[in-house]
Amino acid sequence: MADSVLYEVSEGLATVTLNRPEAMNALDTGTKVALRDALRDAGADPAVRAVLLTGSGRAFCVGQDLKEHVAILAAGGGMTTVAEHYNPITLAIATMPKPVVAGVNGVAAGAGAGFAFAADYRVVADTASFNTSFAGVALSTDSGMSWTLPRLVGHSRASDLLLFPRAVPAAEAAGLGIANRVVPAADLPAEALAAARRLAAGPTVAYAAIKAALAFSASHSLPESLTEEAGLQTAAGASADHREAVAAFLAKRPAVFEAR
Repeated sequence: MADSVLYEVSEGLATVTLNRPEAMNALDTGTKVALRDALRDAGADPAVRAVLLTGSGRAFCVGQDLKEHVAILAAGGGMTTVAEHYNPITLAIATMPKPVVAGVNGVAAGAGAGFAFAADYRVVADTASFNTSFAGVALSTDSGMSWTLPRLVGHSRASDLLLFPRAVPAAEAAGLGIANRVVPAADLPAEALAAARRLAAGPTVAYAAIKAALAFSASHSLPESLTEEAGLQTAAGASADHREAVAAFLAKRPAVFEAR
């Protein structure tokens, strides 16, 4: 990995840290490539059972590095980064068969906010904020925000946040449904890590099925979703982790899951 993205795997948890604190973790090309590759590695590695995505310094991620973007435009380039980088990053977060926790340590703007929205669970520092940003630089939306944001806050609020971009503080983000938990800034690293570790020790097969069921139901009817649920539940019910959970319940002991 590039120095701009740190990647560590420990006890089933992959921690991916955006590491350009001097640029508020703005996304230049090298960072986007490293982040895309780190998330793909985490998704494909059977030893990884959960992912923690966070930032170093005072920002989670402020989105596109505009200095680099201006240089690309001046050289006659276009918006190829959306297809090359932002789309695969968002898909990796949203579709990997394991839970992703966003530890939002500071401002999350533009694509940075989009990546946080694509995560399964967001632990947010009380000093952090979210900003869609795109309209402020005369752009549409990317990083999956047109899909994720309405599902988090509803169509009307999503339109408001996209058409009139502003900094949404952590407390308001919790009320809107963007933040799952808001914690004191000093506690954010430990709290986000604890949540991610709990998921890494949990029933990975079941978590993958839950993610798949939620994604499927977002664009299918109730009868179709019931059929999908039945298939996913059958698979989860055949897992060793399910048998272990039942045995542990009957024996009145904690379950020990092995992601199989």
